[in-house]
Amino acid sequence: MKTPQAESTGDLHAALVQRLGLAIAEGTLAPHSILRLDELEAQYSVSRSVVREATRVLSSKGMLESRRRLGTVVQPEDSWNAYDPQVIRWRLASSRRLEQLQALNELRGAIEPQAARLAAGRASWDAGSDLVSQAARLWAAGQRGDQEEFLRLDIDFHAAVLKASGNAMFSQLHNLVTEVLTGRTEHGLMPHLPHHEALQLHVEVASAIQRGEANAAHAAMTRIVEQSSEEMGHIWSSHQQPAAGAST
Repeated sequence: MKTPQAESTGDLHAALVQRLGLAIAEGTLAPHSILRLDELEAQYSVSRSVVREATRVLSSKGMLESRRRLGTVVQPEDSWNAYDPQVIRWRLASSRRLEQLQALNELRGAIEPQAARLAAGRASWDAGSDLVSQAARLWAAGQRGDQEEFLRLDIDFHAAVLKASGNAMFSQLHNLVTEVLTGRTEHGLMPHLPHHEALQLHVEVASAIQRGEANAAHAAMTRIVEQSSEEMGHIWSSHQQPAAGAST
């Protein structure tokens, strides 16, 4: 059992990781800038051990690098672990969130349709039936406008398709898909009510997998990913337009 002091130290460490990670992702802490541990101690009113642990965690994600006689250096974006869930969340919280979502959607487009194709040839009848049931529950949540339940079911559905592919490497990418689905909802880049076509496409993916129709499963999943990207772009553009009558 953790002592109150240990819990407090853990909270301070987690909070500092979060603040520094967000600052690096946003660019407030620019690439190649040098962080001094004593300055971080003073700025955030934390101990040296908390600062060391926080910078160690960020270094493990490729966002910082410790260099002798120089200090801790902020790394450029191409050094970051782009698949790390925290890095993804920090990038989604930045002003470049649409760019990150589009990149993740492109990755989905390369993986999920193929996973659906493989699942159609490898999933058991029970697994296919479970997907059909999940798609039905997803449809019902979407029709009710229950965003929280819809998001939970949508995450479960896509994770199940990846697992049903029978490819362990695909299955382990479910965290990436989770971050896309969660990020677009949290940042208001999803319609309040899912489009009828999107709900129907999930049903078509599940049905095609259950029937063993690989091409149909691939086509329906491809359209799901494409539609998601189109929706995010459209909503983002509408958010960027100045309000009617506003000065320009």
